[in-house]
Amino acid sequence: MKVITPAHLKFLKDLSDNNNRKWFSENKLRYDAVQKEVKDFFESVYREMQKSDSLQEFHMHRIYRDLRFSKDKTPYKTHFRLYLGRAKPLLRGGYYVNIAPGQSAVSGGFWKPESKDLLRIRKEIASDSRELQKIFSAKRFVKFFGTIQGEALETNPRGFTGLTEGADLIRMKQFIARRYFTDAEVTNPNFMAVVISTFKALRPFFDYMSEVLTTDENGESLYQ
Repeated sequence: MKVITPAHLKFLKDLSDNNNRKWFSENKLRYDAVQKEVKDFFESVYREMQKSDSLQEFHMHRIYRDLRFSKDKTPYKTHFRLYLGRAKPLLRGGYYVNIAPGQSAVSGGFWKPESKDLLRIRKEIASDSRELQKIFSAKRFVKFFGTIQGEALETNPRGFTGLTEGADLIRMKQFIARRYFTDAEVTNPNFMAVVISTFKALRPFFDYMSEVLTTDENGESLYQ
């Protein structure tokens, strides 16, 4: 079974304490070994998720930071991250695993919905918010994620000013579900199974969003 180990977290901690090219070059062989093992774990998650969902290609984020537009000039990320996007155009949503000492998380949702998609979501909520509220208040969702998170407007957006039912959801600009894990939980041999069960808990939310974003306001498919 592929696992995340204390050695993987220790490398990230050491990198965080020595985030410079000289240290990284001196520890490149160590990085290569750790990166391969973490990638093996991520690929196992990907293969397992493919059994119950339809995903885009496997994508593990690179360790090298893009410094072109950043004030922070440290050259390396201090986490390992997996992203699994669902197969468009009919399926929507993305799954994430973030591995970092003291900051590991499994998450999913919609980080930057396109303006037309966000408008479509808001219109659906304005029409009837009960289904989405039911998803977010489901026992399993609350147990794993607590509440839906993300940036939100302080007041209702233009075109929805008079609405009160579902107003908290209509104001949202992002829809993010996130579950944090301790280092001990991450390095438990059962962690991969926990990741999969956490991802599966997102399916009602993703299926709702997929239905909304692939139909018009009359419920007719946009992809016939």
